[in-house]
Amino acid sequence: MKGLFAICFLLIAGLAVAEVNQLKLGDKAPHTDVKMTGTTGENFSMLDLKKENGLVVIFSCNTCPFVIAWEDRYNGIAEWANNNNVGLVMLNSNYMKRSGDDSLEAMKKHASEKNYNFPYLVDKESLVANAFGGQTTPHVFLFDRDFKLVFKGAIDDNFKNASEVKQNYLKDAITSLAKGEPIVTAETKPIGCSIKRKID
Repeated sequence: MKGLFAICFLLIAGLAVAEVNQLKLGDKAPHTDVKMTGTTGENFSMLDLKKENGLVVIFSCNTCPFVIAWEDRYNGIAEWANNNNVGLVMLNSNYMKRSGDDSLEAMKKHASEKNYNFPYLVDKESLVANAFGGQTTPHVFLFDRDFKLVFKGAIDDNFKNASEVKQNYLKDAITSLAKGEPIVTAETKPIGCSIKRKID
């Protein structure tokens, strides 16, 4: 397992060179009306899934060790977002693994096994990941009701152990957004495996 984490970190280190677009805090989300296929067979756009106070977009996948470490918290985060009138969607942008571990069929199986209670969609040809500057799985982007970026980064400060989390970056950001208060920690470094994106 340590070897897998080391490989992921090395992949992340090389990603910055390939990265072109990087949404900055205050930027508006692009491609919000693009329909994407989900594990339930339904098609959704980010516009469809945004709620009154905004939308959480998390780039994820099926096999990254960081996702596996964090994803037991996914359903709780979705419930937290819903309780604060914020939508949530997971996007799989791993274009280079679409015929294998991150195929739609594999996504369906994974979502079923993990009892996902939120939409898990295919980001075809990494369109959204490339437009947002999504770097890792997971990588979080929180938008307000006007689709302006108000938080981006990691879910919390301890992917290894949920009981030892000291800073719930995403949950705290959602709470502040819903209350109309400033987000204290609006940006953190994303931690995870590199997105196996399509690069034109």
